Amino acid sequence: MPEGDTVYRSARQLDAVLAGTVLTRCDIRVPAFATVDLTGETVEGVISRGKHLLMRVGAYSIHSHLKMEGAWQVYAHRAAWRRPEWQARAILANAAWVAVGFQLGTLEVLSRASEDDAMAYLGPDLLGPDWDAALALANLRSDPQRPIGLALLDQRNLAGLGNVYRNELCFLRGVLPTRPVGEVDDLERTVTLARQLIDANKNRAERTTTGRLRGDTSWVNRREGRPCLRCGTTILRGELGDTELQLRDTYWCPQCQR
Repeated sequence: MPEGDTVYRSARQLDAVLAGTVLTRCDIRVPAFATVDLTGETVEGVISRGKHLLMRVGAYSIHSHLKMEGAWQVYAHRAAWRRPEWQARAILANAAWVAVGFQLGTLEVLSRASEDDAMAYLGPDLLGPDWDAALALANLRSDPQRPIGLALLDQRNLAGLGNVYRNELCFLRGVLPTRPVGEVDDLERTVTLARQLIDANKNRAERTTTGRLRGDTSWVNRREGRPCLRCGTTILRGELGDTELQLRDTYWCPQCQR
């Protein structure tokens, strides 16, 4: 599942093959931007911002969000793609490489001047150079009655966490996802741990929150009906959402989390 660490790795890979090169092909396959052609423009660089990816090309920024199914993949010319062509939403090429964005949840072309405005609603980026733990903490505390499991997912509070990290963080901190933010002891530790977890996984092909690289790489996420790795109690599954965030699966141990 794409989360901030996935987007971070995608940005690094794309930057490595595109930055400083001239586009020989630019095919944007969404109706609103189908006429945009940046062929001949130079790619300045590719960065991530939370779960958003920004390709800076000339005076423009190609903004994408992977949502649930999206991915950027890089191929040599004439290499077979690992996904069908009908899933391609963007194709960018230079003399050596082809970058293909498949099933992108969001794809738009912005002016560089409007890039900051488009990202302004995001909270501090957990993997960004300007990460601000104090601001993230203040954002979370601004709504003390909101369930911690929703507050952590809200990208306006802190940017980069998805459902996997939300479930794992709540387990590691011993709190139910439904517990109000104001009742979470040592909320600072939750913010610190969020940063530590996602930073530890940013360069890994396979995410782990247990420290294991094979087998059980998560404590509770997608482990419903199985015994808790810590106490043996059966892991439960439910859904949590509100008017701001759609329902998402939650997983928890009723013994370890209260």
